[in-house]
Amino acid sequence: MSTASEINFDGLVGPTHNYGGLSMGNLASMTNYGAVSNPRAAVLQGLDKMRTLIRLGLTQGVLPPQLRPHLPTLRAFGFTGSDAQMIEAAHAASPSFLYNTASASSMWTANAATVSPSADTQDGTVHFTPANLGSMFHRSIEAEQTGRALKAIFADDKHFTHHAPLPYGGAMGDEGAANHGRLAAAHGEAGAELFVYGRSAFEKLEGMKFLPRQALEVCHAVATNHKLRFENTIITRQSRKAIEAGAFHNDVVSVTNGPCLFYHEEAFEDLARTQADIRKACEPLGFEPVFIEVPAAEVSLEDAVTSYLFNSQLVTLPDGTMALILPTEAEENPRTKTFVDGMLESNSNPVSQAFYLDLKQSMKNGGGPACLRLRIVLTEAERAAVSTGAILTEDRITELETWAVRHYRDQLAPADLGDPFLYEDNCRALDELTQILDLGPIYDFQR
Repeated sequence: MSTASEINFDGLVGPTHNYGGLSMGNLASMTNYGAVSNPRAAVLQGLDKMRTLIRLGLTQGVLPPQLRPHLPTLRAFGFTGSDAQMIEAAHAASPSFLYNTASASSMWTANAATVSPSADTQDGTVHFTPANLGSMFHRSIEAEQTGRALKAIFADDKHFTHHAPLPYGGAMGDEGAANHGRLAAAHGEAGAELFVYGRSAFEKLEGMKFLPRQALEVCHAVATNHKLRFENTIITRQSRKAIEAGAFHNDVVSVTNGPCLFYHEEAFEDLARTQADIRKACEPLGFEPVFIEVPAAEVSLEDAVTSYLFNSQLVTLPDGTMALILPTEAEENPRTKTFVDGMLESNSNPVSQAFYLDLKQSMKNGGGPACLRLRIVLTEAERAAVSTGAILTEDRITELETWAVRHYRDQLAPADLGDPFLYEDNCRALDELTQILDLGPIYDFQR
């Protein structure tokens, strides 16, 4: 067994964080449409979460935000002239179109890509596939920049293999690690990878209020491209009931860590089959999966979705025990709080601590602690090959906080996205950020 650790690479909240209500099926996003956001508070809340994990003894990484509004999209749709002229013309012609190009949704890096650690792949490298995010227009424009950032941070082809996003058309959606989990006896040991889909891309669906976003065919393609072992790969279906309740990604109703699957009773279409398939995949790896089920009678799907109980981070601490990193909404909901308290008191699972964090700016757009991070398991050699600026220290977090206070607005309404000075401010902010993180020229305006 190689020594390896899991690093959470959190997305840094972008300066255009706003409540444009762009994500159909995401109840929080839809409910808070048009509200005034606070980008400065949002980025500081995210950085505080990263500092909390460092203080728990974990390694913490960061991924940069994308530049918004996305001018290549404006140009592709026929807007011309200077940067300012394009933004002003787009806002005058169609505010909703501009809002889509100005979304800060790349902050939710659980959707950025699917990552398989070297212990699971047949060629012994870490594999990355940026998600095509084709189900939502405002997210579909992220993939190219996501791939560019990942290649800048994980540049050594001896250790890292990068794939292109999968083609998108019709319902061939890939929503990244929000529908992917991994079970292993320890991070450095070979694991069983769990892919959860909502539909086949070629399936006719009728009568659904919200459509699934993750395609079955995508799960197969990512598993194949990542050279995963067939016998250690599970592909299972998310329940229609969960999707209809607002669980637009499976990480709203389940989360994995180590040998544990923490899930809602109604997360999967066929729970018994899912459990059997997981046991079968884990058996040749020499460990028994630990199922932590939350009964619907104790926590309803509505409670799970509004509190984001399962969109928590389930992490292994240096002493080998596990902790939940939860939003304060899960603490404020009496049913989810009661269940978590019971988990901590029980001897039947390895979860021993819970930490509740204020992430209200992200939560109002439907993104909890797990949405904000992409989990990447790295050996010591692989960790040494990562760009050093992307690994955080408390001092670097303090530097980022100072940077954010200097550049981010404390109020932003969707209509403000049409201000061309906002784009200019964002360019200056991100140019400085690449220097802080030592990323080089990853943005178009720098190249």
